[in-house]
Amino acid sequence: MKVIVFFVAIIILGAEWQCNGSEHEHEHEHGHSYQIFPLRMKTGPGGHYIPEVSCKSWRLGVEAHNVIDWRTIPQDCEGYIGNYMLGHQYRSDSKTVCREAYFYAKTINITAKTTWVFDVDETTLSNLPYFADHGFGVELYNATAFNEWVDLGEAPALPESLKLYNKLLSLGIKIVFITGRPLYQQAVTATNLKLAGYYKWEKLITKDTDKYNGKTAVTYKSTERQKLEENGYNIIGNIGDQWSDILGTNTGHRTFKLPDPMYYIS
Repeated sequence: MKVIVFFVAIIILGAEWQCNGSEHEHEHEHGHSYQIFPLRMKTGPGGHYIPEVSCKSWRLGVEAHNVIDWRTIPQDCEGYIGNYMLGHQYRSDSKTVCREAYFYAKTINITAKTTWVFDVDETTLSNLPYFADHGFGVELYNATAFNEWVDLGEAPALPESLKLYNKLLSLGIKIVFITGRPLYQQAVTATNLKLAGYYKWEKLITKDTDKYNGKTAVTYKSTERQKLEENGYNIIGNIGDQWSDILGTNTGHRTFKLPDPMYYIS
């Protein structure tokens, strides 16, 4: 048995030397060498996934809409998601999305009813102060606690979204907000938007929970966008943090997905 283990070890080491070279370098066909870094282990002791690796993969699955219908983030990912949301990468990712949205908007021939649809939560307003106190999505959604936070009207603006908003206004594009917040929160949402720097808009559409009771966010937002288009608005752009903000019908000429690994709305 020891002989077999020793033989296998020699084969593995020999294969590694052949792949990586004694100095972990590889000669390019044009004479340039570059460093080859060995792959990191995907699992730790006992075969368990290292959280830093699996949480990155989980977030990618969420943003690519491959991981769906989840209720909370994985327990082991609280620290990773918290660091992402509070760190540079979240801002950088948001900047990339908003920059591309603006580059696209500049190519459009603007008319009187050229319109851009924004979601509100985690798109124009940030609820990070709330989620930082609730595990960045590791806790089950508590409607009572969240609505108490919303009713304070203290959500700050997402900086890159606010920049995009101002640039779109400067191009002459009309702004429409469509949010899943209920009708009774329309006034506090309007006040909060203005305090955060969103000073004008064409419409602020909040959800009639009686009319849309039992309906998905996709159905609700599709219906409201259809109404806009039936009234002559030309939706050239649509941006949100949830896939349900940008899927369905009447989605606009182009859609843009902002990052949000903290919660999922169908």
